[in-house]
Amino acid sequence: MDCREEALQLHKELKGKIEIVPKRPLRDQHDLSLLYTPGVAAPSLEINRDPDLVYEYTAKGNTVAIVTDGTAVLGLGDLGPLAALPVMEGKALLFNVFAEINAFPLCLATSDPDEVVSTVQSIAPSFGGINLEDIAAPACFEIERRLKESLDIPVFHDDQHGTAVVVAAGLVNALKLTGRRIGKTKVVISGAGAAGVATARLFLRLGVRHLLVCDRRGVVFPGRTAGMNPYKQEIAEQTNPAGSSGSLADALRGADVFVGLSRVGLVTREMVRTMAPDPIVFALANPEPEISRTDALAAGAAVVATGGSECPNQINNVLAFPGIFRGALDVRATDINGEMKVAATAAISELVGDDLSPEYIIPRALDRRVVEIVAGATAAAAVKSGINRSPRH
Repeated sequence: MDCREEALQLHKELKGKIEIVPKRPLRDQHDLSLLYTPGVAAPSLEINRDPDLVYEYTAKGNTVAIVTDGTAVLGLGDLGPLAALPVMEGKALLFNVFAEINAFPLCLATSDPDEVVSTVQSIAPSFGGINLEDIAAPACFEIERRLKESLDIPVFHDDQHGTAVVVAAGLVNALKLTGRRIGKTKVVISGAGAAGVATARLFLRLGVRHLLVCDRRGVVFPGRTAGMNPYKQEIAEQTNPAGSSGSLADALRGADVFVGLSRVGLVTREMVRTMAPDPIVFALANPEPEISRTDALAAGAAVVATGGSECPNQINNVLAFPGIFRGALDVRATDINGEMKVAATAAISELVGDDLSPEYIIPRALDRRVVEIVAGATAAAAVKSGINRSPRH
């Protein structure tokens, strides 16, 4: 039985990967009186008097909504909300297993940004945070921005920021391993969608100065009109200091780092050979990378990372989002801001320590140290930047 058949059999057997269970059994009439009526009226009245008490008397502070419209499911494209549900259930499982966070999948039967925003705003009182998932660009940028502006709980699009944090953590260690300084390193990102734009933004925050972003039409540059949107235009104005144009192959000549957040087969051995000596190749397209690890190494890459679990240096968002949300919820942060993402990046990269090698630049996906360390760093950054409503961290 191959992986596909085994996964189908398991999902059919389980009929969903999550369930809601009570924290206390309903044993007798007294329990019924306390847990429901008439006892439940007491916390309701207290919350009505002081809304912040909702965090003391309900599960809100440890519950996250996983919201999708199904327009960008994994690497499979627009599959719709029903086909997105297995993925969102899986994400809920990861929240619970790694960070002991209750998470609930909400697959919306609309891809209209106005309707998505309105729906999330309406259900927000039940949740301590919102995890946006598998929403296609450019709508994902607008949806996240509007929700962050209108809600007082953390809103985090994991395809953007979870990816960016883990990629950046791997980059920091790859640069250290190859003796490069971040401000002197030429980086090329292939992909100007959700993950590519967010990764570019975080790289800039970390000090990357020589950065090119490419899409299907080639290098993004100021003044380009074809295939642009406001978010690509913003990145064009912040990157590409020389105003370069041309193809991905042109951009890679002399580059130190390639980060692929695009599609299979875009990079050849010959393109890697045109890069700087000992290049760093992060080929992260799913389900198949821009170039295989074998081909990248054969072409001279010093460090290779992929999104696949079968290879060393897997770039997996599970290293980021559980700990980031755990830290944000622990201090009741009103946002997940840039300072928190930088702190999470540093926490992940520093976990590698003296074991750093070409086959180990990032903690492994199932490394149980990660959540606690990332949560602590994220919570501390939230407190330092003044967006916490609780001193606990």
